[in-house]
Amino acid sequence: MEKIKPEKAVEMLKQKGVEVTVEQATFILEFLRKLANIIVAQHLDRQRKQ
Repeated sequence: MEKIKPEKAVEMLKQKGVEVTVEQATFILEFLRKLANIIVAQHLDRQRKQ
């Protein structure tokens, strides 16, 4: 799966009326990736316990 580049995130957010810098978009994407990893890990852990 291809990662979204910060420049693309800036463009996508701008279309929704949210103005961010490339640096801010980088932090947002890093946070979302960490959050997604946590959610997947929790889901897999629950599946193993069933």
